[in-house]
Amino acid sequence: MPDLHVNIGALRLKNPVLTASGTFGYGTEFAPFLDLEALGGFIVKGTTLHPREGNDYPRMAETPSGMLNCVGLQNKGVEHFCSEIYPTLSNLDTAVIVNVSGSTVEDYAACAARIAELEHVPAIELNISCPNVQAGGMAFGVTARGAASVVAAVRKVYPKTLIVKLSPNVTDITEIARAAEAEGADSLSLINTLLGMAIDIESRKPVLSIATGGLSGPAVRPVALRMVWQTAKAVKVPIIGLGGICSAEDAIAFIMAGATAIQIGTANFIDPRTAAHVVQGINEWMQSHGVNSLDEIRGCI
Repeated sequence: MPDLHVNIGALRLKNPVLTASGTFGYGTEFAPFLDLEALGGFIVKGTTLHPREGNDYPRMAETPSGMLNCVGLQNKGVEHFCSEIYPTLSNLDTAVIVNVSGSTVEDYAACAARIAELEHVPAIELNISCPNVQAGGMAFGVTARGAASVVAAVRKVYPKTLIVKLSPNVTDITEIARAAEAEGADSLSLINTLLGMAIDIESRKPVLSIATGGLSGPAVRPVALRMVWQTAKAVKVPIIGLGGICSAEDAIAFIMAGATAIQIGTANFIDPRTAAHVVQGINEWMQSHGVNSLDEIRGCI
């Protein structure tokens, strides 16, 4: 049988398939549809230091080959996660990763430090696409300096595997990637959503409550694949690829572009069993092509 194990920093995954934050709840919601322990791991919804109500409705909209969302990181805060959610996940034989978000550098660091106390959470994914309220609302991840400031602060308080999720809404994603790597990121995940918009021409208003939102799904896959390919050549840390992955074939393409692991996102809304199908499909493809380890094809492009 092919060996599907991959390493993300010090974190060893049984296979390269993760699920993306914001599309898989806290994992337990998907337990009726697939075996959570068959996955390499899953990334829970965005968690912040304090509770957040999120944006007003409507905050989701379908688009051709994709979707827009402006949910706004609705969650009950890190203390709620630690006391109420974590106990339901701590015995799972798979990697449970927490996506950490914030409005200030201090918020990120405090949230990450609290998550570090949880024995059975081996990694966090730092969402640096959040707006910096102390810098006029510009997202941390759109400048090398902003990205570096968050990663450096979190690295000081978080000793486990630190994954940094990069925004595609930049001129040169490799510049941001190198800045995050230089400040101690163990891995980079990319891409987050592309900024998009939809308009209702009958009401003459934006479809989403705050006008713009994040575009995800198959529509963004070619952009994501290109950015993964570029970034994998620019840094030495492992890359986790995401953006419109719906099948094993999509996942293998990202691995060939240089990704060590991948995330399934919007496809979870279409078929909640997608991640399990992708694991099985990668295994079958490797067998049919005589590939014993993903190392044989990673970055072959």
